[in-house]
Amino acid sequence: MRERQWQSKPRPRRNGQQHGHARGRDAHERRRGEAGDAVVLYGWHTVTAALANPARHFRRLLATENAIRRLAEEGITPPLPPELVRPDALAARLTPDAVHQGLIAEADPLPSPGIEELAATGLVLVLDQITDPHNVGAILRTAAAFGVAAVVTTARHSPEATGVLAKSASGALELVPIAIVQNLARALAALKERGFLVVGLDSSAPDDLAAIELTAPLALVLGAEGKGLRQLTAATCDRLARLDLPGAIKSLNVSNAAALALYIAARATA
Repeated sequence: MRERQWQSKPRPRRNGQQHGHARGRDAHERRRGEAGDAVVLYGWHTVTAALANPARHFRRLLATENAIRRLAEEGITPPLPPELVRPDALAARLTPDAVHQGLIAEADPLPSPGIEELAATGLVLVLDQITDPHNVGAILRTAAAFGVAAVVTTARHSPEATGVLAKSASGALELVPIAIVQNLARALAALKERGFLVVGLDSSAPDDLAAIELTAPLALVLGAEGKGLRQLTAATCDRLARLDLPGAIKSLNVSNAAALALYIAARATA
């Protein structure tokens, strides 16, 4: 197999082909990224999880000799032939601290479901302008572990589902749908109309999340670290609740707060 030089290729036109059920909605609200932008996935778990997802359309797959051998040993057959590259050629495409493990893929963004398409059962996480891709990736991983039906986020002031976020999610990007909305308050109102109890996490709320009655379907709303929930977001929630912590530190990283909140909610709604 000859080594191929990395070159950016134009996206081929596919007449009549669509990803998901667009139903005429704006592309920003229906896709996890801009219509023509490639999602960059790197790392063994991230890329192999994407390879196992039939909803993914790949544009390129670049792999080292060792990675190609490992794919064959584990019985993974990519939907397109991998292009053989040296490890340093992969590293040159990423930030210095990125760990590619011999694999980089370029793919189309996954479809983004509309609020009306979400099943009115179980748990949904709503992120109010959480911008750190490491945090959002970690939240997605936790969401996958708790069987969350979807994560709702905004088209603006949220990281794209690519690169660092995908690596931090460690394959969860392929398991948890991300519903991208233009207006979060309207999305929360739509969830409430569909029967969801909408509970926002607020460190200054009078009630402990573990002490209030939680019923499914349930949407938990988390705000950005430092800023918390925006005023309109908080006002649209049915209830606000805090995480009651026994130690001297009373606040958690938002991804840790999501894990604790999901544990409490999953037990309460089981």
